[in-house]
Amino acid sequence: MQRPPAYSILSVPPDMSLTPQQQSLKERFDAELGPDVFDESWSRLLKHSPEMFAASLRLTNVPKRKGHLSPKVQSLVSLAVAAASTHLHIPNIQRFTKQALRNGASKQEIVEVLCLTSTLGIHACNIGVPLLVEVMKEEGREIQSGMEGMDKEQWELKEDFEKKRGYWHSFWEDFLRMSPEFFAAYVEFSSVPWTNEGGSGALEPKVKELIYCAFDSAATHLYKPGLKLHMKNVLKYGGTAEEIMEVLELATLLSISTMDIALPILEKELEV
Repeated sequence: MQRPPAYSILSVPPDMSLTPQQQSLKERFDAELGPDVFDESWSRLLKHSPEMFAASLRLTNVPKRKGHLSPKVQSLVSLAVAAASTHLHIPNIQRFTKQALRNGASKQEIVEVLCLTSTLGIHACNIGVPLLVEVMKEEGREIQSGMEGMDKEQWELKEDFEKKRGYWHSFWEDFLRMSPEFFAAYVEFSSVPWTNEGGSGALEPKVKELIYCAFDSAATHLYKPGLKLHMKNVLKYGGTAEEIMEVLELATLLSISTMDIALPILEKELEV
């Protein structure tokens, strides 16, 4: 027995006979989120658990209703959560790519969100390097800390990072010391969305930082040091606490992905 393809949840919902309760919920959904958002995933949830459908609708509608972020930015934030390497939820990547285009995002802006989200992997170093330094000290190995003793090339790499990324944090220093070659490669990799499209990227700096907040805060990652840093950067670029809170709300919605994937499997098993 083959599992139905994940992308099938985004196809046109099948005809289904609705109870009065379900019909009322469907009408509420259309009014609050729009009929174009109602896909097979929502249809299945309405069929199998009207109560969870109602609760999920309410949860989804809160950030949409408050609207501290534009519909386009909300879609891009949701895309970042779905496309993060810790989640890679194909149905939502498709859903929010379509939604972002519908809300006015350009191809360049969507690609830039994917480039920003691709930097998540560096957290292996952000977490691992401090632990490596700690272990070295515990084992009595001599190791310098901070920028002390850095050579000219390393100082130039620090300056290059600050110029392209617009900030510096002390957690980069031991990384720079331990592997300047990999650090240099990462500066280039992470700077693409900050330096392309004429030198500043397609999205404004505040939105870039909100994208970082999105995948750092997602339940599949929960990277506290990066989240705190990028929250500060959002505020530095003129963002508000309300905008950051809205990103956290949108990131919370990945919980509904459980239903996206599991209900089609349940249906298939019940057919056996």
